Amino acid sequence: MAKDKVRVGVVGSKFAADFHADSYKRNDKVELVAVAALDGLEEYKAKWGVKDTYKDYKEMLQRDDIDLVSICVPNFLHAQVAIACAAAGKDVICEKPLATNSADAAKAVAACKEAGVKLFYAEDWCFAPSLKRVIEIVKKGGIGDVLYVKAKEVHNGTHSPFAKKKETCGGGSLIHLGIHPVGWALHLLGEEGKNPVVEVIGKTNGGSADNYVHKDNTGEDFGLGIIKFAKGQHAFVEGNYITLGGMDDKIELYGTAGRIAVDLTFGSPVSVYSRPGIDYVIEKTDNTVGWTKPAVDEFFNLGYVEELAYFVDCVAKDEQPFWGVSGDNGLMCLRVIEAMYKSSEEGRTIKLG
Repeated sequence: MAKDKVRVGVVGSKFAADFHADSYKRNDKVELVAVAALDGLEEYKAKWGVKDTYKDYKEMLQRDDIDLVSICVPNFLHAQVAIACAAAGKDVICEKPLATNSADAAKAVAACKEAGVKLFYAEDWCFAPSLKRVIEIVKKGGIGDVLYVKAKEVHNGTHSPFAKKKETCGGGSLIHLGIHPVGWALHLLGEEGKNPVVEVIGKTNGGSADNYVHKDNTGEDFGLGIIKFAKGQHAFVEGNYITLGGMDDKIELYGTAGRIAVDLTFGSPVSVYSRPGIDYVIEKTDNTVGWTKPAVDEFFNLGYVEELAYFVDCVAKDEQPFWGVSGDNGLMCLRVIEAMYKSSEEGRTIKLG
């Protein structure tokens, strides 16, 4: 029987917790009942009208009136919070990556399956309106058979102290940014229940003194990889922190009968020229003077709003998510990213079986 309302608890109070709350507040099927975090609770409570706050997320999970939990904490906490949610019988949404390594991700996936709770992997690219349209065009044969995908997410660096440390992030820019194009390529070209990837090549710089710009990051500030899929297609993905001018997400598809190019973050229909600068353009823009293209409803266009609405509907209707946003795909993303790191370290192609 479908639920009239899905009651949500959020773990975390920073950036990701904000766009989760923003999306939930747009959805009349959701009641945002509680938030747990070590700090920022009063600000979050006032901003989003959350009634109850907790310092300890495990205490929040003891509530009987929470159906779904959003995990919006640093990467190294993702798996342990997901496992705790499974033990408490709560369906769970985990922000990317699913963990800092595939071994911990596998434990989270297994715990959720054993407990019979849904694990949603929050790959927002699967819900970005422009990329959903791309999928429709591909499925209808608009560019023939897809041969090659090229995709990147890049910007000028993270502000999170946890993302700057390899041990708490799982790596650097490749796992933190490049995981988006990896996840979307797996969504486009992968197949549920099958291993979609056969070979991986990666190249990164080494972190710290070896980085191009961010010497205080112990993970890399530049990374790229090539994925060969089981059906012969290739994907080239990139994630770096050396790109100035705001977050730059671009996707290209090459097919036997056409090609598609998408500008996900700089594709605004609005152009502004300002001498003093304006309040906001897009994520990670550090200069708004002169000509800019300000985002129009950035959270919606990046896919967050529809993504979280879909997860809520899955909980309400007791349905499993599609492959691209399943725990299994989140685990596959980490296997691919780890293979890229191994390839870069060892200077060879890595086979995935």
